[in-house]
Amino acid sequence: MAGYHILAFFVGFILDMLFGDPYWLPHPIRLIGNLIAALDRKLLGENDKKNPFFRGVILVLAVTGSTVAVTAALLILAYRIWLPAGVILESIMTYQILAAKCLKVESMKVYQALETGDIEASRKAVSMIVGRDTAQLDQTGVAKAAIETVAENTSDGVIAPMIYTAIGGPVLGFLYKAINTMDSMVGYKNDRYMLFGRAAAKLDDVVNFIPARISVLLMIFACLFTDRDFRKGERRTVVCRRAYKIWKRDRFCHASPNSAQTESVCAGALGIRLAGDASYFGKIVKKPYIGDATYPVEIEDIPRVNELMYRTAAICEILCILILCLLS
Repeated sequence: MAGYHILAFFVGFILDMLFGDPYWLPHPIRLIGNLIAALDRKLLGENDKKNPFFRGVILVLAVTGSTVAVTAALLILAYRIWLPAGVILESIMTYQILAAKCLKVESMKVYQALETGDIEASRKAVSMIVGRDTAQLDQTGVAKAAIETVAENTSDGVIAPMIYTAIGGPVLGFLYKAINTMDSMVGYKNDRYMLFGRAAAKLDDVVNFIPARISVLLMIFACLFTDRDFRKGERRTVVCRRAYKIWKRDRFCHASPNSAQTESVCAGALGIRLAGDASYFGKIVKKPYIGDATYPVEIEDIPRVNELMYRTAAICEILCILILCLLS
């Protein structure tokens, strides 16, 4: 079965790189999101119920348990019916777990709007991929938000799910995505979710701890394979050394132990300053800066960070397949 898993893992990666998520198809992550939203309403309601932390634990158990059960049942059934059907289903599931192309497409919508000078369109485009308030962002703020999203999600949306899928197939891959989706929906530190979302948020920190640091190593290595004009014609070794330097200094400049890991690498590679204060739900949240303002943030940094993300994903895929082949 190892050979089938390796084949499906490779095919799923290629499908994601080529096509991304077709918006006209129902996506499993949206279904998981709908389940989380329904359980949120049922378990927490109008935020007047007792023991919100315990209810949050129930949410985590219900979502993760149902995700694993459904994914495993579908795969087992497909493989028992016909081996090629199992490989096809596993390939499609792997394709749905990864999000490199989707991340690039959505961030490049921001880039294209900025290129035309349409600030309102760019704010709307970036609001689709960030959790912060975007109505008051200027061109630099919009570009920074898009760059930070790609940087952070290089780990959360690409490398971490790739690693988990390589280890445990779509069952473990979708389990990771379910945890990550819960954190994005209920992991806020506001009055409603401070206790209810704590279990999901802490679990997300745990499952991302090692993948985030693997992502850092892969991303720094990927700096050696960027295009020659990646950053003002600088040598790749200069970009690589600066990425390492800023990561070493700023990797913990975030409330989460993981979020600043890849963001600091990207800030260093691009030679720009990211993060800083941001508005969430109408309230300013104080955040330290990440990186140095060696260069001003510009809209061309959006395709640059996407290039770095793609290079990192390709390196991770190759390494995962080599390790799987050696272990099979």
